[in-house]
Order: sequence, then C-alpha cells, then structure tokens
Amino acid sequence: MTALPHTRPYRNYVYGYPHKTAYRPLTGGLDLRELWAGEPADALSLYAHIPFCEFRCGFCNLFTRIGAPDELTTRYLDALERQAVAVRDALGDRPIGFAAAAFGGGTPTYLSAAELERLCDIAELRTGADLRAIPLSVETSPGTATADRLGVLAERGATRISIGVQSFVASEARAAVRPQHRGEVDGALDRIRAAGVPILNIDLIYGIDGQTERSWRYSLDAALAWRPEELYLYPLYVRPLTGLGRSASGTGGDEDWDTQRLRLYACGRDHLLANGYEQVSMRMFRRPGATHEPPGSEFADHACQTDGMVGLGCGARSYTAGLHYSFDYAVDMREVRGIIDAYTRTADFGHPPVGRRIDADEARRRHLLQSLLRAEGMDVRAYRDRFGAGPVEHFPVEFAEFAERGWLDCGTGPDLLRLSAEGLAYSDALGPRLFSPAVRAAMAAYEPR
Repeated sequence: MTALPHTRPYRNYVYGYPHKTAYRPLTGGLDLRELWAGEPADALSLYAHIPFCEFRCGFCNLFTRIGAPDELTTRYLDALERQAVAVRDALGDRPIGFAAAAFGGGTPTYLSAAELERLCDIAELRTGADLRAIPLSVETSPGTATADRLGVLAERGATRISIGVQSFVASEARAAVRPQHRGEVDGALDRIRAAGVPILNIDLIYGIDGQTERSWRYSLDAALAWRPEELYLYPLYVRPLTGLGRSASGTGGDEDWDTQRLRLYACGRDHLLANGYEQVSMRMFRRPGATHEPPGSEFADHACQTDGMVGLGCGARSYTAGLHYSFDYAVDMREVRGIIDAYTRTADFGHPPVGRRIDADEARRRHLLQSLLRAEGMDVRAYRDRFGAGPVEHFPVEFAEFAERGWLDCGTGPDLLRLSAEGLAYSDALGPRLFSPAVRAAMAAYEPR
C-alpha cells in the first residue's frame, strides 16, 4: 500500500457536528411545534447562551460582543424569555424532563447577580428545568467571578464552574491578547472554591507565541495547585476575523507551529497523567471521581451535543433527531452586534431561521464523532444496533486510513473501537475526515463575516 502523505494535526476543532458554518437559511416556514412533535422529551438538555464579554481575546471566534450598552442585557433577557415560552409551547402538554443544563457564552457571569437570578428563573419557570435537581454548568471569567454572582449560581444549583485562564504567565496572556493579571485570576479561583460549587474546570491553551515546555508546565502546576476536578488543554487556533487572525501573529511557521503544539500537548498530557488525572479526550482531563458531563463540558465537544438539546439565546444551537437549528452566526463585531439587536427585537420565535437537516448518513457520522473521539472508545455493538452495520462497513476508506496512520488501538476486541495515543493526539485531523462531503462543501462555501 502506498504510504499516506503527512497530514496536519490541527485541521478543525470538532465542536458540535455539523458546524454552524454548514447551516443555511431554513425555507418553507418550518413550525417549531411540528419540529418537536415527535421528539422524545423526557431527558432534554438545556443550553442558554449569553453573548457578552468584558473584552475579546485575540484567539476568540465565538459569537460574542464586548459590553452591553443601553440596557442591552435587559432587552436580551426579555427576548430569551419570549423564546423560552415559545419553545415550551412547542413541546406541548406532554410531560417534559431535563437531564442537564448549561449557561455559556460569551461570559454568562457578565450578567449581574440579579440578572443571573432572572436567567435561572427563566430556565425554571418558562421551560420547566429544575436546576437544583440536574447538573448545571456555568462559564465564567476572572474579572466576572465575583462573590455575589457565584453565590447566586451556587444557591440555584450550579454543579460546575468553568473558568478560562489560558495561561498563568503574563507574557503569554499578552501574546494571546488576553488582558488579565495573576492576582485577579487567583482571586477568582479562590472565590469559586469558597462558593462550594462541586466541580471546578480550568481552561488552558498551548501553542501561544513564545510558550515553552517550561512555561507550559508552570501554568499546569499553577492550575494543579487548585486541585481542579477538570482541566481542559486547548491547542491555539488562529481563525479569520479574530484579533490574532487580523494581526497574523501568535504563530511561527505552520510546520514549526504544528510541531510545537504536538510537543506541548504531549508534555501537558503526560504531566496531568503523572499527577493522577485521567484522560477523557484529547482536550479533557478529569480527576478520578469527578463524573459531571453537562452540555458545557467536553461533551459540548462530543457526547453531550446530543439530540434533544433546547438552545436559548441568539448564539445557542438546538438539536432534534432530524434538524439542527439556531440564529445566524458571525465573528466580526459589527455583524455580531446586528444579529444580537435583531434577536432582541424578535417577537415570533416559532420559526427557526437557520439550520441543517440530519439524514441517516449524517446521524452515523455524528454518532462516530460523539464517541470515537473519547479516550475510552466507542461501543461497536451499540452503533450496529442503531444503524444496522458496523462503522468500518459504513466508512471503509476512512477507517483504512486511520489504521494505516496508526490512529487506531489494535489491541481491543471486535466490540470496542478505540483510538491509539497518537490517534487521540490527532483528533483534530481525524474528526474532520468523518465530515460528509456535503458538510465540507457547505463549510468551504461559507464566507466569514
């Protein structure tokens, strides 16, 4: 067999499939009631998106804006409440159950303590989610993790707080265009621990310009000093329309940067394993005993982006078995502001504006991406029971390539399909190989804005 050409290890971070850049306007006046009529509703996930931040990091391509002037947060929560009412009405009179919830962004704790109370009230009173009875994950930042906000979240049932630190080294934070001070970071972490929320997650980034193995271990050790239940190690990506993308800084040469990120990934992985953490995926590491996986944990990446996701807010996605839908998506600040303003003026939330339909082939690919990228691997029998044949039968070309590249663990039995250590390291190259041609074409045709 001819040797395969070298592949870049960092092609695409698989955060939900299909990605929003594959969504297109939905025509025909699709009605929300018809969409949810036949869907199971006993174990839904709830995700509320708050698209506001104090500042925008240089690497950030999320749907978020800086600041919220002229009572914009009030108008946004008003619209989110109208949307929640429309979704609950679409679900009908049958019994509804929620299994998990998450508030993401943006930065949900950009909201004041009183506004966070209102957000929780909307989730509970308008959708029926009992936040104190289910896992609730909330994202925060060093500058907004104040005692009063954290107190509200702890009292309302938050079981996980995730904070983006990215680096404990001042020069690296500056290189990532992330204005923060070490004292502010440590103060926020201290307040999170004092609030008594059971699970603390800390996000760190590797591949920052000027970062070395020594400085990377310094950040890892600074995070480990807080004994977080979870740690996420993200490779730096430089995307169009981001601060780093506009300045073309933050990287060396492409091959050199790939080498640097792979080296730092291995350094971080080995360091956390040596400190007693278990690897859940390429990005996620967990202290044994911490088992919470809400939609905001790693399986915002994979397993928790399941069918039966109710998304509230203009940056949130919703999932049914046959359709994924949301509002429009952008990165450019002017475009984002326009979309948020349009959302706050929306009166009728009964007709999803953009999305992508999920046919049988996309459902198979989605199942693989939700499970194969986990370190524990995927249950082949469950896949076969659901789809009538095994994954290798459905995707022979892709799995032949994975095997030839050494990305599959050959020591498992026929009922388990698991990535090798190198396969996990190359998750951001392997995952996109499972995208359908139609999704790839739609993503390629998307014009960043």
